[in-house]
Amino acid sequence: MNAIVALCHFCELHGPRTLFCTEVLHAPLPKGAGDSHGQGEQAEEEEGGIQMSSGTCTHSPAEGAGAESSSPGPKKADMCEGCRSLAVGHPGYISHDKETSIKYVSHQHPSHPQLFSIVRQACVRSLSCEVFEAEQFGCPQRAQRMNTAFTPFLHQRNGNAARSLTSLTSDDNLWACLHTSFAWLLKACGSRLTEKLLEGAPTEDTLVQMEKLADLEEESEGWDNSEAEEERAPVLPEGAEGLELTKCPTDSSLLSDCDSWQPRKLSVFKSLRHMRQVLGAQSFRMLAWHVLMGNQVIWKSRDPDLVLSAFEVLQTMLPVGCVRAVPYSSQYEEAYRCNFLGLGLHVQVPAHVLASEFAVVVEVHAAARSSLHTASCEDDQPLSKYEFSVTSGSPVAADRVGPTILNKIEAALTNQNLSVDVVDQCLICLKEEWMNKVKVLFKFTKVDSRPKEDTQKLLSILGASEEDNVKLLKFWMTGLSKTYKSHLMSTVRSPMASEPRN
Repeated sequence: MNAIVALCHFCELHGPRTLFCTEVLHAPLPKGAGDSHGQGEQAEEEEGGIQMSSGTCTHSPAEGAGAESSSPGPKKADMCEGCRSLAVGHPGYISHDKETSIKYVSHQHPSHPQLFSIVRQACVRSLSCEVFEAEQFGCPQRAQRMNTAFTPFLHQRNGNAARSLTSLTSDDNLWACLHTSFAWLLKACGSRLTEKLLEGAPTEDTLVQMEKLADLEEESEGWDNSEAEEERAPVLPEGAEGLELTKCPTDSSLLSDCDSWQPRKLSVFKSLRHMRQVLGAQSFRMLAWHVLMGNQVIWKSRDPDLVLSAFEVLQTMLPVGCVRAVPYSSQYEEAYRCNFLGLGLHVQVPAHVLASEFAVVVEVHAAARSSLHTASCEDDQPLSKYEFSVTSGSPVAADRVGPTILNKIEAALTNQNLSVDVVDQCLICLKEEWMNKVKVLFKFTKVDSRPKEDTQKLLSILGASEEDNVKLLKFWMTGLSKTYKSHLMSTVRSPMASEPRN
């Protein structure tokens, strides 16, 4: 956070004046500002992690700079004891924040002419009002000035010159104390107020993740509220108390909700490109097609970590809202419960599922000894000890066009000039592109209820009139966030939505 704290005073002779200010410097000190390694007196103190030192200053705006016309401060003739803080030749105060490498510099006026003008304007406007409580002033530099005025305190004494603040308080260390307080104030505000760069509206994945987090928090609150009911439950036998403490179901099909996975082994997929190399181009295309269409993807293996890594890689092709995963189960789960299902090799899959065109099965077996590589090669490529078989009741023909996004994904994976990180960014852009088409289609069909003829025209305009593209859009529509859907519905119900279309 960039800010300046300034103490201002209305002088009876010279009008509004800035007495003392502290500013934050993230870059090297400006020309003329001292540091702890300069010449002169160095009085170091520790205050809240900030090291304070009094260094030298070849030019201090606090003294008016004599005849130098480039100085932002007033000339000596325009200043009296009442509107002067630091004495002539005083170097000012500098504090170093060891944690953030930020410097807090205090003197009578800001060293930068533009900042001097801003503080000067705030000083004039805040001290030119007879009745003043609090006000905020905007400025062309997109900053905010917040001022608070106090009753004038530097009064004249028996018609003589105005008294200084140090004279009124009888405290020679007043300005050093103010510098320490102002520096602490800026540091405290900076640790609590941070600037965030928003790169546009949140994506659908972000909204869905926020909604899932909110659901988890509500569920957690529900468990907390049920503690009173648990107190009225029958008393358990000694040694059995822990049986009722778990909040996660013991069903192995819901292991993903318990976060009970052990540290990852080496036998994992690193990226989509890595999976394509392991499975082969044809098998990977079949698997990716079923993933994008929303069909059930079943992995059977003895290694749960291998299955989990495969799902983590494959899920990157889908919006977050379209993913329903059961990483490892001891029994088959229906497709309406999950589109990613991990099973042990001994688990039987129903025959109608194996023959279905809406499912694909990947079986992972140990490779035959004759096909194993040497030990050193096996260490470099741990997946070489497995054999992968990809089958489906509806295999994807090699000459099938497929959804447009699948062809673009394969083009990115086969382009060796693109790194894995670049491919990931390409995938994010592709998902956003098609999620935008999904939003348009949802608004057109579900909200506006347009006829099928208009829908076909819209699909042609979107470049998604092919059968596979239409199926993909309909499946991805299930991944839209509740926030987006409710926003559209509220817009339709608004009075503006009832106006006739031209």
